[in-house]
Amino acid sequence: MISKLDLYKVFCEVAKCESFSKGAKALHMTQPAVSQAIMQLEGELEVRLFTRTSKGVILTNEGKLLFEYANSAMNLINAGEEKLLESKNIMLGDLKIGVEDAIFRYFLLPYLDKFHNECPNIKLRIVNRTILELCAMLKSGTIDIAICNFPIEDSSLEIKRCMDVQDIFVCGDKYKNILSTPLSFEELSKLPLILLDAKSNSRQYVEKYILSKDIEITSEIELGSHDLLLEFAKINLGIACVIKEFSQEYLKNGGLYQVKTVEEIPKRSIGLCFSKNISLSPASKRFVEILDN
Repeated sequence: MISKLDLYKVFCEVAKCESFSKGAKALHMTQPAVSQAIMQLEGELEVRLFTRTSKGVILTNEGKLLFEYANSAMNLINAGEEKLLESKNIMLGDLKIGVEDAIFRYFLLPYLDKFHNECPNIKLRIVNRTILELCAMLKSGTIDIAICNFPIEDSSLEIKRCMDVQDIFVCGDKYKNILSTPLSFEELSKLPLILLDAKSNSRQYVEKYILSKDIEITSEIELGSHDLLLEFAKINLGIACVIKEFSQEYLKNGGLYQVKTVEEIPKRSIGLCFSKNISLSPASKRFVEILDN
């Protein structure tokens, strides 16, 4: 009889493929063997996991709940096997790094360059996601470390601050008339604002602080990239909220101007985080050391 672990492996593959035949092909099994495995798992759990459709299969509500945990468990097992192999030699293996948008270009690149020079045979895999997605990927073992905008509140993650950053507002030539005196947050809220996507940590931090002053800000334009914020402000589509340290090229070259506010938004940090429950590989440890120096 097929082992319980193998049953879950089959279950996860069928769920991802949404097909018994495609799952069987991916697992190098026959379709009857896959069907039998799913029937065995459903029998042991006394619950139906899939609903048959004309195009294949879809998870039932119970199946969706099980998949959330089973898939994370399979990812952790795979990550453990990879790390066991990597532990034998820091010069082999992969380093999977999750990162938010602007941090990659303006912060991470020099460290990646140094790491690659030291460990040229390590395959670097860079994943760009939102903070919520990165945290989930860390806990499932899909990525080794993440470089994120703080604050992050998750007791299962180890957090290390790397640098402080300042959120500011910038504008192009069209809005230079507002630069003569500092603006209050209330005055700022009445201007056409260009903000990051509502799910981004940066935007949530800024909105939460301004809301603490009983002022609510809304976006005229929402974007998914820090560079796009700068470009949209430069062509006078509104006032953009950006990270000062990542906007120096635009500010120094005269393309954008900082909009002074009566009260500055408090500085926050960016840094790295990794799971407390998953041991770092030698390659990951070396990269963390490079970031710390």
